[in-house]
Amino acid sequence: MKTILRPPLSCFLILISGIFIFYPAYAGQKPKLVVQITIDQLRGDMPWRVNNRFGPGGFRYLMDNGTSYTNAHYQHSTTFTAVGHATLATGGNAAQHGLAGNDWHDTTAGKRVYCVEDDRHVLIGKEAKAHQGTSPRNLTSSTIGDELILATGHKSRVFSVSIKDRGAILPGGHLGKAFWYSSGSGKFVTSTYYFEQYPEWVKAWNAAGHADKYQTESWTLLQAPDTYTYLDQDDREMEKSYKHLGKTFPHPLGNEKAKSFYAALRFTPMGDSLTLHFVKELMMQEKIGQGEAIDMLAVSFSATDYLGHAFGPDSLEAEDNLLRLDQTLADLFAFIDQQVGLDKTLIVLASDHGTDAIPEYKTSLGIAAGRHRPDEFIAQANASLQARFNTTENLVVAFWNPSLYLDGAALTKLNLDVTTAERALAEAMMELPGFALALTRTDLMAGDIPSTSTADKIQAAFHPKRSGNVLIVQEPFWYLYPNPDQFSAMHGSPYSYDTYVPIMFAGPGIKAQRITRLVAPRDIAATIAAYVGILPPSGSVGTPLSEILD
Repeated sequence: MKTILRPPLSCFLILISGIFIFYPAYAGQKPKLVVQITIDQLRGDMPWRVNNRFGPGGFRYLMDNGTSYTNAHYQHSTTFTAVGHATLATGGNAAQHGLAGNDWHDTTAGKRVYCVEDDRHVLIGKEAKAHQGTSPRNLTSSTIGDELILATGHKSRVFSVSIKDRGAILPGGHLGKAFWYSSGSGKFVTSTYYFEQYPEWVKAWNAAGHADKYQTESWTLLQAPDTYTYLDQDDREMEKSYKHLGKTFPHPLGNEKAKSFYAALRFTPMGDSLTLHFVKELMMQEKIGQGEAIDMLAVSFSATDYLGHAFGPDSLEAEDNLLRLDQTLADLFAFIDQQVGLDKTLIVLASDHGTDAIPEYKTSLGIAAGRHRPDEFIAQANASLQARFNTTENLVVAFWNPSLYLDGAALTKLNLDVTTAERALAEAMMELPGFALALTRTDLMAGDIPSTSTADKIQAAFHPKRSGNVLIVQEPFWYLYPNPDQFSAMHGSPYSYDTYVPIMFAGPGIKAQRITRLVAPRDIAATIAAYVGILPPSGSVGTPLSEILD
């Protein structure tokens, strides 16, 4: 057996009274900068399918100069943006990081909770409105960035940028600074949690109107048409394009309605280009990676997710986006090399979740698939419970993936035991088509679940205070989301197409190699912590990746 604990370049794990103490894995010069890149909805096979068409400086820089894990899978069932970003930042599961989904139901207040909402901290310059304040308050674990700041006596700085608010706020942690794109103005914004007023450089960047240059442009194919695998899949009836973009190339970007124009950019590679432009300005103005302590930059590129939802992951749009994303990464890496030096930078790239094809497309190929409609299955479940317990009350009051929530007051009024109601609801759901598994809160709290990988993933996604009474899993290839017609394609299941993501490391001391053993994204935070010699996040349950530390 290969021994990985070899001084002085290895990660020493000293067991004292059951406590693991991590020492720096890399004995050479520590990096000046840690860059954590998250490509929203980048399934693990996608970069490798077209890697022969990439340039040398983007994905291929990581593939050729670092360690790539080609068998990385999330171990939770809630493969959504908020949960994935929280796992990457903390190394924890739902019980540790607190994110039961992108949304959940507050049983006390009787309302929906958005993952990063905080009415106490509004967007700078905006009036307080319900569900529009934002902060990391719902994140119940420290992040790798938080631990870096604490370990250096607040000398390290952490910045996080994304098109999505949750894609910026969760990686930024409690102590970092986060900025995200406003689909109503084309600007990058933040909340009063981070600043009382915008920094002057942010004001100047926003005033320059960088998004507006796309008003006269179109999204066209980057390479010769005959080189595209999905050239004949450019006009499919089941695609759900965003407003004026249309379903076929070229996609016109301009729109006389400013809000529609700015919102549509999220569904194109130009959304990532804007993100990169802002990141460059951030790096220059804040002199990131040029201080006495290690800085951290988290960047979440979100366009892959938006356009994947609209056109599907096996569309011509998704294929062209990958090629353009590669150019965006190459541009970012070249800029980092100029500003800091790639030889002084640890880069980690992963994704928050994978994705599946459009269910109607699967059906057209003869594969069993479907699209769930929550209003319908909630009504059917309520009818079943009403008949079973001889009541006219609607006992199921809310659904947020993957949870169904029961009305506690109604159960009390009926003198109905919660455990009994939960099991009846689980049985009712299993009688409906398109559902593979339903587990009750009572059984998940007790750990009384089937010995299957799917059940294990539901357990990892379960939060004792925020998850519902019954957690459900759809059959493979079934679309399940509160709004059934919002998108063409969806993710959020425990199946391999949703759990499979790339993990790539490049930086000082890291070998050029490809690893095929099964690993999990929750291992990333523990690996970064061991690499730079700091405490793992408080909720970390991952295992440091030996190939990075060897």
